[in-house]
Amino acid sequence: MTILSAAPRAASLVSLVAGTAAALVLAAGAARAAGTQYPLTLENCGRPVTVEKAPERAVSIGQSSTEILYLLGLADRVAGTAVWIGPVIAGYEEANAKVERLADNDPSFESVVAKKPDLVTAQFQWHVGPEGIVATPEQFEELKIPVYTSPADCVGKDNTGGGDGVRHTVFTMDLIYQEIAELAQIFDVQERGEALIAELKAREEAARRKIASADGKLSAVFWFSSAELDIDPYVAGKNGAPGYIMSALGIRNVIDSEEEWPTVGWETIAKADPTIIVAGKMERRRFPADDVAVKHQFLKSDPVASLMPAVRNGHVVDMDAQAMNPTIRTIEGIEVLADAVEKAGLAK
Repeated sequence: MTILSAAPRAASLVSLVAGTAAALVLAAGAARAAGTQYPLTLENCGRPVTVEKAPERAVSIGQSSTEILYLLGLADRVAGTAVWIGPVIAGYEEANAKVERLADNDPSFESVVAKKPDLVTAQFQWHVGPEGIVATPEQFEELKIPVYTSPADCVGKDNTGGGDGVRHTVFTMDLIYQEIAELAQIFDVQERGEALIAELKAREEAARRKIASADGKLSAVFWFSSAELDIDPYVAGKNGAPGYIMSALGIRNVIDSEEEWPTVGWETIAKADPTIIVAGKMERRRFPADDVAVKHQFLKSDPVASLMPAVRNGHVVDMDAQAMNPTIRTIEGIEVLADAVEKAGLAK
C-alpha cells in the first residue's frame, strides 16, 4: 500500500497573479524593463525565429508550454492547445476551458493552421521539429507562422532516431527559465516572466532546505509507464527532469543511462534496491500502466517487484507525470518528493 503521496503544489502558482501585481507596485519607482523591440529574432533550437509583433493568436502544442503562457497572463492570446498529460495547472481551469483543445495527443497540421496562428509553441521536437509528426518548423514558416520550441527539448539533447531522445547534457531548470524569459520577451510581458521565475526559484530553495539532512543517504527510481505490464518499464535516465529532481534533493538515481526514458527490467531495478519508487500518475491512457492504480497493483503482485524493500515498506510516491518531464511542473516534483521523504522520516 502506498503510504507516501503528496498533493501537487501547482495551486501555489495561482498566487502568481497577486505576486505579479505586488511586484509591479514595488517596482513602480524603479526603471521599467525595456519593452520588446520588433521585429524580434531569437536563436531557438539551432534556428533563428523571428516575430514581427506581439502574437495575438498562439497555438501551443504541449501542456507545459501552454501552462507557461497561462502563468504569464496570456490565456486570452492562446487560440488552441494540444498534447495533454493531465489536468491543467490548478487555478487555470476556467481560462483553459475557453481555449479550444485541438487534440488530447497529436494534432494534425491542418487543425493547427486552421486556427490562423501568428505563433506556434512546441514542447517536444518530435511533434514539431526536423522529424516532427505534426510538421516541421519549415512547413509552418512557409505560411509565415514562426515556431518556438522549448529549449529543454533540444539543448544538450539528440532527438534524431525516434523515441524520447538521448540527453547528453544534464537538464536544469535554467532551460525552463530560459523558455519563460523568451516567451515573455516575445509577448512583451518581461516583468511577468521575471516574477514567475523568482517564484519558482524560491519554491525550489525551500524544498531543498526541507530535507537537506538526507543528502546522499537515499536512492530512487522514477517509473513513468510501461508499454505492457509484462515487459520492461520506462524509467527515468540520469540526465532528464527526474535526474534534476533527485540531484536537487541529494537523492541518487539508480538508473545510469543518458536515454530520456530507457526500458529497464524489474530484476535489474530490484538489484539496485532503490529506497523510493516514484510512480507517474496521468490522465493519458496510451498504455495500461499510465494508470497509477495499475502501477500499484503491479508492484504488489509482481513476484520480483513485490519483494523490493521500497514496496514492502510503502516507500512509493505518486507524482504527476508532468513533473517528470522537463516542464514548469518539475519544481512541483521537487516539492512532492521532499514532502514525501520528510513525512516518511527518511531524512533523519
